[in-house]
Amino acid sequence: MTVFFPLDTARLRLQVDEKRKSKTTHMVLLEIIKEEGLLAPYRGWFPVISSLCCSNFVYFYTFNSLKAVWVKGQRSTTGKDLVVGFVAGVVNVLLTTPLWVVNTRLKLQGAKFRNEDIVPTNYKGIIDAFHQIIRDEGISALWNGTFPSLLLVFNPAIQFMFYEGLKRQLLKKRMKLSSLDVFIIGAVAKAIATTLTYPMQTVQSILRFGRHRLNPENRTLGSLRNILYLLHQRVRRFGILGLYKGLEAKLLQTVLTAALMFLVYEKLTAATFTVMGLKRAHTH
Repeated sequence: MTVFFPLDTARLRLQVDEKRKSKTTHMVLLEIIKEEGLLAPYRGWFPVISSLCCSNFVYFYTFNSLKAVWVKGQRSTTGKDLVVGFVAGVVNVLLTTPLWVVNTRLKLQGAKFRNEDIVPTNYKGIIDAFHQIIRDEGISALWNGTFPSLLLVFNPAIQFMFYEGLKRQLLKKRMKLSSLDVFIIGAVAKAIATTLTYPMQTVQSILRFGRHRLNPENRTLGSLRNILYLLHQRVRRFGILGLYKGLEAKLLQTVLTAALMFLVYEKLTAATFTVMGLKRAHTH
């Protein structure tokens, strides 16, 4: 996450600051560095890493607890895994959305926006951000973007479906899949799922940021009407491709992060087994 964090910064800028002219990821990153300093692409790194830890903890804790209760020693099926994963995803969204709202704002604080309709923020840190949002916008603002986040819970399900499908196709041609095969299938499945659900991610980012001086009569950002309004506004102003601004950065980040994670994982496993092997050899 740390290595490819700047890509996530670029994606968020492209989603939220729709008046940006630069289309490509590297151009946006160069602009950010030039205007805001060398460390700007890493702005908000700590809140994001801490939120990721909390989010993963909540997700896996819920997933495993539910699974233990439901499966009770029987063999788990794909269907059951998907349902449990979906419920864990929903619990995760409801519990951790406030963290991600604060996150999005801290990542964009001090950014030089092209869009004049954006109201800048001035938070000292995570706690101060919570305090100011509750004070100025009410406690419900911490759950901005919950609805698109709930829709995005389908993302892993779509990924899983494509992953299994691609795996079946490949297994028709060969006996066993290598770790590279598994990685490629995983990356392709993730890319398809991300592309299909990306417009929702854009809406989610805009709602979480919530600093646009946007249709003041309808301030309840997060209602279905608002999501449709945001999608419609984007399409009207930038065509259908407006919904996909920052997709390139997102795909690069997901695929490269997955690749690095896979590589580190393989190396760590190999190293662990070597160490274990050595220990075992000594004990005999």
